[in-house]
Amino acid sequence: MALFNPPVIIESTSDTATPTTVPASTTSETILAANSNRKGATIWNESTATLYLEFGAAAAANAFIVKLNPKGYYEVPFHYTGVISGLWSAANGNALVRELI
Repeated sequence: MALFNPPVIIESTSDTATPTTVPASTTSETILAANSNRKGATIWNESTATLYLEFGAAAAANAFIVKLNPKGYYEVPFHYTGVISGLWSAANGNALVRELI
């Protein structure tokens, strides 16, 4: 009878969180630059305006991955290391970003 040995699972961990503050803008801005060492990230919309986030170089109010309401929080999917862009419905407040590396 054959034996089944599942693959070894290596859990990715981080002990460093790099904080960044991105001022609100009604034009697409880089919220988080691409980083092949990224293990995770969080984004908190510290604004009274809606923040539209997009994976890639440009976000738009009609092209986004997540619509983050005022005071909303988002966790970047595990292992996504590309650029994250965003724009707000009005220019007030900031995005508070933590990148885990």
